[in-house]
Amino acid sequence: MKRWNEKYHDRFKHHSLSGQLMDSRLLEESWKKVKSNRGSGGVDGETIGSFEAKKDLKLAEIRRLLKEKRYEPSPVRRVEIPKPDGRMRPLGIPTVTDRVVQQRLKDILEPIFEEIFLEGSHGYRPGKDAHQAMRKVEGYIERGYSWLVDADIQGFFDHVNHGILMDLVREKIADGRILDLLEAFLNCGVMKEGNFEETLEGTPQGGVISPLLANIYLNHFDRRMGEEGFLLLRYADDFLVFCKSKEDAEKALTRTERILGDELKLSLNYKKTRILNAKEELGEFLGFNFTEGYLAPSKRAMNDYKDAIRLATRRSRPKNVSMVIADINPIIRGWGKYYGYRTIDMPLSTLDSWTRMRVRCFKAKKRSRWIIAKRLPEERGLISLLSLRTPRPITYEGEHRMRAVYLNWVRTVR
Repeated sequence: MKRWNEKYHDRFKHHSLSGQLMDSRLLEESWKKVKSNRGSGGVDGETIGSFEAKKDLKLAEIRRLLKEKRYEPSPVRRVEIPKPDGRMRPLGIPTVTDRVVQQRLKDILEPIFEEIFLEGSHGYRPGKDAHQAMRKVEGYIERGYSWLVDADIQGFFDHVNHGILMDLVREKIADGRILDLLEAFLNCGVMKEGNFEETLEGTPQGGVISPLLANIYLNHFDRRMGEEGFLLLRYADDFLVFCKSKEDAEKALTRTERILGDELKLSLNYKKTRILNAKEELGEFLGFNFTEGYLAPSKRAMNDYKDAIRLATRRSRPKNVSMVIADINPIIRGWGKYYGYRTIDMPLSTLDSWTRMRVRCFKAKKRSRWIIAKRLPEERGLISLLSLRTPRPITYEGEHRMRAVYLNWVRTVR
């Protein structure tokens, strides 16, 4: 196989890593991380609670099997969750034991590969987050990179090529025990409705180590696009390419297709891939709509918020208003801290009004627009999305433009 990445990988590989894999203290730390992330059980039915009840014995058994080179991962449990477009997203849930070992692998590999990841990669990396990525989106557009390739990879996690991924890992890792264990996780298979299926490609979403493997795989794409002279911003498998002209954007799309297809065996989802001018159109990235000068929550994000509030304020719940407000405040706080980042006021104030209406209707146990005008004493404990907004200076023209765009659809958000 062509060693395309030898230009930027270190000449020195890491050889002696197995000691970190089997260290009892480090295994304990990995278990604590798995416990804090919670999650459901895998194919063996073991939960976080049942593992914790026998934690010392479980960790000792893991260490013994790793030391004897006899550790064998279990198949992941396949579950499916609905996607916004109506399709189902497959997730693979490893056993708690496998999650502990994956966490140990991740803790070993992550610092090594962080050294070669680029600044344009933001997804699932220590010290980086979506808000930093959106700040870069704003900055690039302000610097004149207003033509964008907004691309989507077709089923990325299902189509990661195991051979290419292991070659990329071997560029930095030479410890055979680490490599064998990682390959065992890639090939462990899935259990779906009681039937075993081989995993000849892909890395299951839901695995502890899958986000790191995704970044290792797509780091090659980051580098190659940089070598071609393009400005790339990526968050896991979502990415934007920033250009200064439509012609450059068309070239960037062609290079993207070639690098992903020829070198990484991936393809684009052309239904979700487009070229846009951020000075004239709304783009969408990481749940935000953006254009020159401002950000706002996307329509899909607003719909998700409304669905969560509807569920918490359904009138059949045997609770009083104060209890309902206590239930929805964490929803408001979590959503507001993320989507209130440097956005304009209008979408947040619209949702605040809608949320107050839901609470008042719950109080009255009936639908009535007259209730909207009445203020409840209990409403004083209700958090406001607008109060969670991270302000950003914005010109009058920018605010006016965003209002004009949003008024076309914000009233129709279900």
